[in-house]
Amino acid sequence: MDRYFGFDLGDAESAVSRLTKEEGGSPEMLTIRDAKSLITAYAQLTDGTLVVGESACYVPKAVRREIRFKTRFLTDPESAGHVKRFASGVLGELYGSGDLVKNEDCCFYIGCPAGWDRTAREEYRSIFEECGYPPARIISESRAALVSACQSKHLQVGYDILSKPVLVVDIGSSTTDFAYIANGKEVELKTAGEVALGGGIMDEILLEHSLRICPREERIRRVFAESRPWKNYCEFAARRLKEKYFSDPDYWKEHPCTESVMIRQTIPMRLKLVMDEETADLILNEKLEKLGERSFREVFTGSLREVREKIGETAPELVFLTGGVSKMQQIRQLVREAFPDSVVITGAEPEFAVARGLALCGRIDEDIREFRQELQELIASTKIEDLVEAHIKDLYRETVDTLVDPVLTKAALPVFDRWRSGEIARLSDVDGELEAAIGAFLQTEEARSLLVKPITAWLKPVSAELENYTVPICVRHRVPYQSLSLNSYLALEDIQIRVEAKDIFAVEEITILIDTLVSVLVGLLCGGSGVALISSGAPGILAGAMLSLVVLVLGKNRMEQALLSADIPKLMRKLVRRGAFESRLETLSDEIRANFYRSLDEEKNEEITGRMVQEISSQIELCLTKMAEIVEVPLG
Repeated sequence: MDRYFGFDLGDAESAVSRLTKEEGGSPEMLTIRDAKSLITAYAQLTDGTLVVGESACYVPKAVRREIRFKTRFLTDPESAGHVKRFASGVLGELYGSGDLVKNEDCCFYIGCPAGWDRTAREEYRSIFEECGYPPARIISESRAALVSACQSKHLQVGYDILSKPVLVVDIGSSTTDFAYIANGKEVELKTAGEVALGGGIMDEILLEHSLRICPREERIRRVFAESRPWKNYCEFAARRLKEKYFSDPDYWKEHPCTESVMIRQTIPMRLKLVMDEETADLILNEKLEKLGERSFREVFTGSLREVREKIGETAPELVFLTGGVSKMQQIRQLVREAFPDSVVITGAEPEFAVARGLALCGRIDEDIREFRQELQELIASTKIEDLVEAHIKDLYRETVDTLVDPVLTKAALPVFDRWRSGEIARLSDVDGELEAAIGAFLQTEEARSLLVKPITAWLKPVSAELENYTVPICVRHRVPYQSLSLNSYLALEDIQIRVEAKDIFAVEEITILIDTLVSVLVGLLCGGSGVALISSGAPGILAGAMLSLVVLVLGKNRMEQALLSADIPKLMRKLVRRGAFESRLETLSDEIRANFYRSLDEEKNEEITGRMVQEISSQIELCLTKMAEIVEVPLG
């Protein structure tokens, strides 16, 4: 994509921003009908021409005139047509001014309230498609405000958006959206139905108050009853006056803050709008039926309390306010009261935060798309497999060091007890029983838990070397490098690399440790040290003498074979003391490890290593893919 457009189609005002990929930086606000902030109104003239913006409210020869229709999109079927005509008019203005060029490689990001579900968003997107817009994507205004906050200079100085909790409060003309970011992840927050609260309610109160003190009240009310666009236009003028007053209320204490609106009906009339301290208190505290007999202040503070409860104990360190209403000192004070330990700030032009954020979302999403594509190219190469293979022997050694003693205690000793008690009839059966017992133990939860520590130790150097490949990818696409860091971003239990014990030792191909244990343990119980152990101690003298005679008659090798096949009486088995066997096991650990390490060095075991490298690499690659999937804005 060469350029990204952000279209903040609001209920009262709309704005369009544009961001060129090569230039980067902050999006520029486009001027439409000589205004960066465009009244959301359209008029359709007798010749079919569409006029948008303020002039649409009073242009002559209009067969249709509409204003403030977005808020009715979910409830009024006709609203979709109004949105389509207004969007078409804006598109025509963009082409006419040259700000948008036919067939250029661009896309539009268009905002909607956070409360809209997927069906509503798709219906909304299809309207712009039908109008002939370039590829369009619908995202929540809270997300756009959040991105705008992340890119704001306010947050680039002194605040790390990726590590500190931040709350964005976007107060529009008809809705208030909340977005919360913690640990670099975004969460849209909704209150119990109160997101339908917006600054437009204040405008209605101000207009109503001005009407009550106007000498032409009845005549103007009749005009409003006949023409909703004129009423909405006067509400828009009230909004501008309200924002003007609250931008510097101390100044307006000594100066009149008024605005005259010319209503061009059959007989032109002027409506004088007035803002003063009394009116300022009224628009915040007057109870309205549409708010359940509550005031704006009560509903807004209640929403802030609900948001704080949903956030939980991790209160935001920073609250970023966007939207024209955020200029009001009273609003900022209400937020400070709800979050007394947070820093509360607004941008230089909060009314354009959503429009700018929408364009930024386009660039960020493109970066993430390219980022994920480059990551897949890394996964498709052999770099991860080569890295794992270079460290695979370390994994073998660390797991063997961890498991040898538990295997002897949990598998070998119980087999000895079973032979000693007569449950295992012949010594020749011991090797098979040992193999089965060791394999069963290595597949237990206990063995898997023991593997956590060596696998963690093994992953650290592997992860560090892996970042030689992942960090440059992140840097190129402005993605935080922690997003692909196995060490610093995710806990071990989240990595989902499961090198189970049975995959290392208990399959047919991987018999190194089992063969070593079996050969040593069988040798312990029969022949050589085994004979010495059976005949050791005073109770075993007779048994030892009998075995010595057998050796003289049959020879050592044939004696061992006969002994292995014999069903030795239980009484004789009892002569082999358990304590002596346990002592012997204590001396075996080093011998088993040495045999295992020697086997690794002398026997290449290429098939075994190949299987292990492929399995572990695949799981690391799957982990990286999942980590990339959750990379999302904001990127500050």
